[in-house]
Amino acid sequence: MNEKRTTGRGTGAGSDRGPSDAHGPGYDDPGTVGRRVQRLRAERGLTQRQLAEPSYTPAYISTLEAGRVRPSEAAVRHLADRLGVTYEELATGRPARLATELRLKLVEAQRTLATGAAEDAAATYTRLLAEAEGHGLDSERAAALLGLGQCALETGDLPVARGHFEAAERLLADAPLPRRAPAVRGRAVAHLLAGELRYACYLLESAIDELNASGLQDPGALLLLYTAAIAPYMDMGAHARAAQAGELALALAPQVSDPELVAGLHRSVARTLIAAGRTTEADASLAKAAEIYQQLEIRTELAHCHWMRGYVHAQDGDLSGAETELRAARDMLASKRAALYTAQVEVELADVLRRRGKASQAQELLHRLLGELHPDRGSVHAGGAHRLLGLIHEEQGNLDSAEEHYVTALALLERAGAAGDLADICRLLGDLLRRLGRTEAAMDAYRTGLGHRTSPGSTTLGPAPVRPPTA
Repeated sequence: MNEKRTTGRGTGAGSDRGPSDAHGPGYDDPGTVGRRVQRLRAERGLTQRQLAEPSYTPAYISTLEAGRVRPSEAAVRHLADRLGVTYEELATGRPARLATELRLKLVEAQRTLATGAAEDAAATYTRLLAEAEGHGLDSERAAALLGLGQCALETGDLPVARGHFEAAERLLADAPLPRRAPAVRGRAVAHLLAGELRYACYLLESAIDELNASGLQDPGALLLLYTAAIAPYMDMGAHARAAQAGELALALAPQVSDPELVAGLHRSVARTLIAAGRTTEADASLAKAAEIYQQLEIRTELAHCHWMRGYVHAQDGDLSGAETELRAARDMLASKRAALYTAQVEVELADVLRRRGKASQAQELLHRLLGELHPDRGSVHAGGAHRLLGLIHEEQGNLDSAEEHYVTALALLERAGAAGDLADICRLLGDLLRRLGRTEAAMDAYRTGLGHRTSPGSTTLGPAPVRPPTA
C-alpha cells in the first residue's frame, strides 16, 4: 500500500512513490518503526489526523502504525518533524547524539591508552563495545575492537589481540580497504610479536598491493602499511626491502596530516638508517618522532623512541648514554604495565650491561626475562636473550652452557625466520664448536649461517610491493 498525500483540495488523490527500502541497511523493519510512531504519537497526545496533516491521511498513519507499509524517507522526515524527534531516532530508535557521544568516549579511551595503563583503557573499551553493539553502531564497534586490540598488544596477550583485530576486519568487510588498514596493521603486528615474521609480511604486502591496484589514493592508509612493514623486513634481514618501504613512506608523508602517523614513520625509518650505519641521521629521525609523541602525550610510542635511541647510542659505543635511554624506555613501559615491550627493552638493556662489565646484573635480568619471553611471545627477543646468556657463559669459561644457549637461540630464530640474527648466532656457535675441537659441527654451523646471510628474506618473501600509482 502506498502512502497517500492529500492534494490542495483535500481529496487524498495523490501518491508519493518513494523507494521501498529508502532507509537502507541498519534501519528498523516496518513493524518496529510503526510501533515507535504509535508510541511517540500517544506520548504527545496526537491523533492520527493531527500527525498526518497536512501531507498524509489518517488511514495511511493507521496502516503504518500496524507495520503493513514501509514509509519512504520523505514520510519518515515528515513524521519525525511532527513528533519532535530526529529522522535517525525515528528510523532506528537511536537518539541522534548517541553516536557522537560514543565517539567522544572512544577518543577518551584512546587518550587513556596513550597516557595510562592498557588494562584501564581496555575496561573502558569493553564497556563502549557493549554500548555500540546494543545500539547497532558498527563503526563505533569496529573502533572499540581496534582499541581493545591495541590494549592486548601492550599487555602482550597476542592471541586476544589477533582476535580483536580479526573481529574488526570482519565488521568492516564491506568497507573500503583504507578503513580496514588499521585492523590489518594491528593483526600483522600481533603476528610479528609472536615471531611469525613471514605471515606479518604477507598480510601487509597483500594489503599494500590491493590498495595500490584498486586506485584508491589514500596516503594515510599506505603510509600506515608501508611503515608497519619495516620491522618484519628488518628482522628477516631483508634490509633493502625495508629501506624501500621507508623511502615510499617518506614520499607519502607530505600528503598526510595525522602527526601520529608521521611520527611512526620517522621511528620506523630510523631502523633502516641504523642498519645502513647512518646513526646520526637515525638519531635525528628519532628525535623528530619523540618530539611529536611528547606533544601528543603518547607514552608507549615515546618509550619506543627512547628504546631505539638507546640502541643507536650502543651502536656508536656510547654505552652510558645507551643505558640511560634504555632505562628511561623500560621505566615508561613498566609504568604502563606493557609487559611484553618492557621485557624486550630489558633484553637490549642486558646487552649494554654486559658490555659495560656488569655481567652478573645482565645475567640476573636475562634469567628473569626468559620466564616472560617464549616461542609464541617475543621469540626474536627470546632468541636474543639466549644469545646474550651464551656470550656471558662463554666469557666465564662455561662452554657447555654457552653451547646450550646458542642452540636454543638458533632454534627460536629459525622458527621466526629472523635471517640477520640467525647468521650471527651461527657464527658464534661455529666459533665455539671450533674452540671445542668439533670442526665438522662448526663447519655445519657456518654453512647454515652463510645460507641465511647470502639471500636474506628471499626464501620467504615474494616480489616487493608495487609503488603507489602516480597521481
